[in-house]
Amino acid sequence: MRMVDKRRVVWRWAACLTLAISVSASAQNTVVGKYNGPGGCASSSCHGSIQPKQITHVAQNEYSIWAGQDKHARAYQVLSNDVSVRIGKILNLKSPPNQNQKCLACHALQVPPEMRAQTFDISDGVSCEHCHGPAAGWLGPHTVKDWETRTADQKSQLGMRDLSDLTVRSHTCLHCHVGTEEQSVDHQMIAAGHPDLTFELNLFSAVMPRHWKDSDITPWFGTKEWAVGQGMQLRDSLQRLARRARSSTWPEYAELDCFACHHSLTATKDSWRQEAGYAARTPGVPAWNAARFVVFRYAAAETDASTAAKLESEMATLSGLMGQLSGDREQIAASADRSAALAHSLADALNSRTYDQAFTLQVLRKIAGDSRAISQQGQRAAGQAAMSLDSLFGVYKQHAKNLDEAEIKVAISGLFQQLDDPSAYNAPRFAAQMQKLSALLSAEKGSR
Repeated sequence: MRMVDKRRVVWRWAACLTLAISVSASAQNTVVGKYNGPGGCASSSCHGSIQPKQITHVAQNEYSIWAGQDKHARAYQVLSNDVSVRIGKILNLKSPPNQNQKCLACHALQVPPEMRAQTFDISDGVSCEHCHGPAAGWLGPHTVKDWETRTADQKSQLGMRDLSDLTVRSHTCLHCHVGTEEQSVDHQMIAAGHPDLTFELNLFSAVMPRHWKDSDITPWFGTKEWAVGQGMQLRDSLQRLARRARSSTWPEYAELDCFACHHSLTATKDSWRQEAGYAARTPGVPAWNAARFVVFRYAAAETDASTAAKLESEMATLSGLMGQLSGDREQIAASADRSAALAHSLADALNSRTYDQAFTLQVLRKIAGDSRAISQQGQRAAGQAAMSLDSLFGVYKQHAKNLDEAEIKVAISGLFQQLDDPSAYNAPRFAAQMQKLSALLSAEKGSR
């Protein structure tokens, strides 16, 4: 676990406990908007136990996992490293990254001073309340016996966010992992050295040190997590595109496929890009990054074929507009808005449907079987497909019996190897690797 000043934790815990007692008497006395900081969760009798406890459904070691293992706890410290300082210099920031709003918006819980309790410390990084909501209103009430009987709406009135709802959970993550009007990674930041934003809820959650339990609640929960996460990130990315198209900084190159420009050059006869042609895109116009749609379409079609067909049509329109030289920005924004509304509807449908082995295997096969179309969408689309195949197969193998998983795991690993050097990405080679995986999945009988 990271080293923490014990006196500060004790003081903050005592202050938070005092605040919790003062606000727990009634909802009228709560200060819903205040953020306390994670110190109020740190007691061993709350969420700071070193070992998980068995006496309740809450393991009570959630703070310890976050503080000791979770990269979110060190998001603020990252702003002081050499790379971040260099990024700040390239961007000519007026203040160091660890004091700059542009950086703090995602690397810390950057809330207005009037919303900070005395115990709040911005150096805690992406902490408990970043996801769960401001604790001043619910810190006390959530410790009493009747808390679990309260509805999500009742908890929300006290400031707690309902992360059991996957649309809410996804959107919470996407505030930073796709962006909002206030939290944004643009092409200028990427050029300065900030990583481009990619996301896949199930895979990102799987590699995190989990401090929560939910996989046993819903059958095939991982498939649901993947599907809803895909829908929400498509919706939020389309809303971002609409905002940017209407802004004074358009065109925003971060909306395009990075490696349509940043790729290793080859002799003309060896160029798979020129061999594939430009379809509805004007030659020389960088391709739009539609990575967040290329795999979601299959979950959508399996859930609501009519709405999925409308989304397909609108996305084709949007792609055509984005592929024009100096395309009409208002038409782009309007099309993105319409697409976002359809994606939102489909995400809701995916959030309410049931999941099973047949759905999971069907979507796996559909993605792997669309090797040529996905691979030619570019490196980012290929990466989204690889993450999705890895996620869905991870869920599938948890439930399927008599599964010879070794070859499939090797084939998926081969997809990621094709992505190791993004500028040297080769669509035909990636497609060939997907075809190997597709053949293995086709042989899988789906037996339990």
